[in-house]
Amino acid sequence: MARNEKTSKRVATKASKLLRNPKSSKTVKSVAASALTQRPDKKKGKK
Repeated sequence: MARNEKTSKRVATKASKLLRNPKSSKTVKSVAASALTQRPDKKKGKK
């Protein structure tokens, strides 16, 4: 994967919902987790 390729917020939100769904298969959860690991880190606010 190229450095500039990141999972969009929309896809990350759907992936998160799939991971929390107990009826999702292991394969679906694996793909969703992979998408979330490609999401940019959240920026932390200044103290």
